[in-house]
Amino acid sequence: MSDDELMRIGAKPPKERADAARNRGKILTAAASLFDRHGVAGVSMDQIATEAGVGKGTLFRRFGDKSGLAAALLDGRERELQQAILSGEPPLGPDAPADVRLTAFIEAYAAFLDANVDLIHLSETASPGARYRIGSYQLWHRHVTILLAKARPDLDTDYLAHAILAPLAADLRKALDYPPQRAAAGAVALTRLVLTGVTSGP
Repeated sequence: MSDDELMRIGAKPPKERADAARNRGKILTAAASLFDRHGVAGVSMDQIATEAGVGKGTLFRRFGDKSGLAAALLDGRERELQQAILSGEPPLGPDAPADVRLTAFIEAYAAFLDANVDLIHLSETASPGARYRIGSYQLWHRHVTILLAKARPDLDTDYLAHAILAPLAADLRKALDYPPQRAAAGAVALTRLVLTGVTSGP
């Protein structure tokens, strides 16, 4: 898979009607404000509807539940990182060597995770296996797979991409509660071991 194919995965959704876009913006602004003030777990869908000035039916039809809202809020925040890996400057962008891009991405995603851990946790744990069905995870996994295939074509890159991303699951991040620097350094160290280590027997 090429970077062009990744761009299709990360493509923007279809344009909305003006009234639908206004309601969506009001809801997301209200949700972000309430989450910042009270924490993700401390806010109900009723509170979000009231803050946004929309009916509960509109809110539930549009987003389904709080995890759907979390995914929508994350979508806008993820696009900056998506654009950096798809068309940005080195070390994240296409002009850097694959191994450099991979470690830079792991560092960047670790920082993104720490900045948004509660939203990501809600999105990734909404149902069993939810993490692996989310469009953003699929994009990150494809990106890591592509870079591994360029740097280490001898490896099972699909499997190892999941292994590299595993320490960056929000559930694990919250459970371990390591300082951000330790969590990021560990994820980068694991990535470098995969890139440089001996992975087969004698």
